[in-house]
Amino acid sequence: MLGAVAMTALSSGWAGAEPILTDDGLYKEPWFLESFLELPEDLDDARKAGKRFVVMWELKGCPYCKETHFVNFARADIADYIKANFVVLQLNIIGSRKVKDFDGQELSEKDMAAKYGIRFTPTFQFFDEDSASMKGREPQKREVARAPGYLRPDDFLAMFRFVRDKAYQAKSFRDYLKSQPS
Repeated sequence: MLGAVAMTALSSGWAGAEPILTDDGLYKEPWFLESFLELPEDLDDARKAGKRFVVMWELKGCPYCKETHFVNFARADIADYIKANFVVLQLNIIGSRKVKDFDGQELSEKDMAAKYGIRFTPTFQFFDEDSASMKGREPQKREVARAPGYLRPDDFLAMFRFVRDKAYQAKSFRDYLKSQPS
């Protein structure tokens, strides 16, 4: 007899797949975006699919990055919600791959992290829905929300709901959390 959690996982299509340890030492979810690292195209593709675009910054050996994968993403309700509503691009805070930014500038991952003031891992950057409107804005003004550092699973899920519901237009994430039922 399957338990309630197993039944929920099976009925939701969640297989509980473990993250993959990549050659660069980062854990990666099998459902993360495979990208040519052109942010405007990635964002536009996400929008066309009815999803929001988010960048997850990580670092090899980061214990909180690992916890995000093995605790937060391991919860079926969290993984299912994110997969249904977001496209996640993983970048390495000290990486050397070339990334094309919204303003057309091509930078290494490391230089892109510096441009956006990314200092902690994991950090999640949630972007506006229109890539064309971001070209002339300062880098951090392109974001609608940011989660710098590890968030406990319930707060982590709340952050994704905060962005999906566009609650950032009316209140801060802190106020959003306070307004949620306990």
